[in-house]
Amino acid sequence: MCRSVMLLLLALLAAGCNLRTNNATNTPFPTPNIPQVRFLFPENNSTVLEGTEIVIQLLAEDPGAGVTRVELLIDDVPYQEGRPEVSPVVPTFTVNMPWVARGVGLHSLTALAFRADGTASSPVLINVEVLPRPETTPG
Repeated sequence: MCRSVMLLLLALLAAGCNLRTNNATNTPFPTPNIPQVRFLFPENNSTVLEGTEIVIQLLAEDPGAGVTRVELLIDDVPYQEGRPEVSPVVPTFTVNMPWVARGVGLHSLTALAFRADGTASSPVLINVEVLPRPETTPG
């Protein structure tokens, strides 16, 4: 019985060694070259007191075709757009976008970078938690 189990296992292993069909190859496909964007400030999972103004800082890059604009969404709603100041298309630029933290709770910030032809980066998302301001008591 032990020998029959071993033979069965060997047969299964031999059958599973070559699963290719139609002379298929395992050629990897390159990732498409698209713009990149990232948050420089704030960090993911930051906290801020309600009513505080923070400056959201984004870095957009595309050394090939260049970047024409960056879009920021807050809680999936378009909030602000930034464009390079030195030229309509640049390989890299940083944009600052002020935001007053309103609404206690967790907020999602999503950034996208775009080329002139409309090609977009993958969305980059961070979370910012807005905390209530502590109540002050008259002293």
